Amino acid sequence: MTTPPIVLVPGFWLGAWAWDEVAEVLRAAGDEAHPVTLPGLHSPDDDRSSVTFADHVDAICAAVEAVSGPAVLVVHSGAGMPGYAATDKIPERIAAMVYVDTAPGKGAMDPEFAAVELPLAPTWEELGENLDGISEAQLERFRERAVPQPGAALSGEWAFANDMRRAVPSTIICTAFTADEYRAGVAEGHSFLAGVPELDDLTWAELPTSHWPMWSRPADLASIIAGVADAVGT
Repeated sequence: MTTPPIVLVPGFWLGAWAWDEVAEVLRAAGDEAHPVTLPGLHSPDDDRSSVTFADHVDAICAAVEAVSGPAVLVVHSGAGMPGYAATDKIPERIAAMVYVDTAPGKGAMDPEFAAVELPLAPTWEELGENLDGISEAQLERFRERAVPQPGAALSGEWAFANDMRRAVPSTIICTAFTADEYRAGVAEGHSFLAGVPELDDLTWAELPTSHWPMWSRPADLASIIAGVADAVGT
């Protein structure tokens, strides 16, 4: 069996480096892993003033199109919305979607956000995310390497038009919240979950841990991702 290449897109403040441990596990098992850094997130010195939501969608699509054949596209956290938009733009190039503690969202992440960039919160308490299983050393690395998120990537949105996105096999890996909590959020109408009812082929996976499972449970996360790739392999 030939498994498709795997494109890994991190969430807010992160670059391709965030996937180092997961990519290492995948490659050791024979999978082809391609971590991505989105525009504006390569360096604190980047000019983020003109980086848009569409730029992030285009960068994800370019990463998928750069590999051989349809890819498994893995998106984490804030990459969920541009990742879902990528399935609208190039559904034929995406063999499967994996949403890591995120979901196929629609609309803007923060339509009122007007600043040029969003830095990482000054304290972990202010960040307000689940840190279960993450070491102090990992948190220190996160803070040292974090790059502010481009502001227009938060306030922009995508005009969905291609119903082929609905057929892309999709898996939501629930880490900081359970699948039942995600489904309750769908019923409540949260925008970051708005695409969930549109999907024709959706699997839920539970991996109880932090919002950043690529650090707290990298081997387990890699195993789930590899399983998705195996399922759509040829």
